[in-house]
Amino acid sequence: MLRRIVDVREGETRALVMSFVYFFLLLSGYFILRPIRDEVAAASGAQKLPWLFAGTLTATLICSPLFSALVVRFPVRRFIAISYHFFAANLIVFYVVIRVYGMASGSTSAIWAGRAFFVWTSVFNLFVVSIFWSFMADVFRSDQAKRLFGFIGVGGTLGSITGSAVTAGLASRLGTANLLLISALLLELAILAVVKFPPRFNLGPTDKQDNAPIGGSIWASVTHTLRSPFLLAICAFLIFYTVGSTFLYAEQSDIVGRFYHSREARTVVLAQIELAAQILTVLTQVFFTGRVIRWIGLGATLAFLPALSILGFGALGFAPVFATLAVFTVLRRGSNFALTNPAMEVLFTVVPREDKYKAKNLIETFVYRGGDQIGVWTYAGLTAIGLGLAGVSFAAVPLAAVWLYCGYWLGREHSVRAAQSYGPSRASGPNTPVSVA
Repeated sequence: MLRRIVDVREGETRALVMSFVYFFLLLSGYFILRPIRDEVAAASGAQKLPWLFAGTLTATLICSPLFSALVVRFPVRRFIAISYHFFAANLIVFYVVIRVYGMASGSTSAIWAGRAFFVWTSVFNLFVVSIFWSFMADVFRSDQAKRLFGFIGVGGTLGSITGSAVTAGLASRLGTANLLLISALLLELAILAVVKFPPRFNLGPTDKQDNAPIGGSIWASVTHTLRSPFLLAICAFLIFYTVGSTFLYAEQSDIVGRFYHSREARTVVLAQIELAAQILTVLTQVFFTGRVIRWIGLGATLAFLPALSILGFGALGFAPVFATLAVFTVLRRGSNFALTNPAMEVLFTVVPREDKYKAKNLIETFVYRGGDQIGVWTYAGLTAIGLGLAGVSFAAVPLAAVWLYCGYWLGREHSVRAAQSYGPSRASGPNTPVSVA
């Protein structure tokens, strides 16, 4: 039955199922937290976002070398477990803080607890998901990634839907603090999925054993990234994405904050938007993701979201109202999760193993949050000179056009590197031409 849905081949089934379960548990836990985080942003207002994102960037800068130190010292499954245990313990701390101070009382302690939770959740999201995809890029080859990453993404999408539904349905009944305990439990279960994951089956003659530390330098994430045009192009692609996302996020905070006046109403409507986006995502992932990447190529797949952003920001410029925002947000998030994210993760299957954990983590945490900073301060600058929601939306259109070209270039470069690493047949799969055009 599984082979009717996804092109899974002999020896891949157990790894595929465990990856699916692992991602489901991870994103279920995170999407329980996301509406709570977004409500803090909506309550603070768009003018506070630059400072919240600055705090997030600072926290990411502190955590990134600490994670690299774990990569150097411990085997892969060990440092993944240590990282997830750490974040689960943090959730217990926030549970106690919310029980004592709350986040909705309006007191100084409650306000700072909410801001701390926003920063922590933003860091948590990037690290746990980046670690997951680093693991996937490590255990699957490029041709396997093109076939299987879309289906693995379905696990994450179903987890996103589950987490959003739990928050939307139970936030008013259980209370925010108890939702944090559910998230911590799901994170601990994700560790079991890592422990039970089958050994790497793509070990080459020069690879280290699966249970050996990766080693190298703590600062290799920085030096390797700066020396690689391919990794720098991935950085640029991600920055363009985060700038556009930050523009849209600030506009969401502004519009939702003006249209919905209570915390409960804001939390519910944000969870509903997220739920709609994830339903769209899972339908696309089940029926189209793997086929689209192989049919139109990696470059065209990476160019799809920038093209959609050109249209979406243009529409928001002409009609900066909640309905336009909701439609664009759902389409953009759905396309990102269903197409862009799996396509971007395929890019990392052709880089050295050390870079899959160190450089990749740096790019998807610090560089990502650096893009947030560029986006949020650019947004603040544009509004300071008198541009409203419409003007900011129009300003995002040319940025999306440059982003589109960057994605297309990355797809072409990946094809060349995959052919060099695996050979033409394994790089592109049996039914896909090796052309880089």
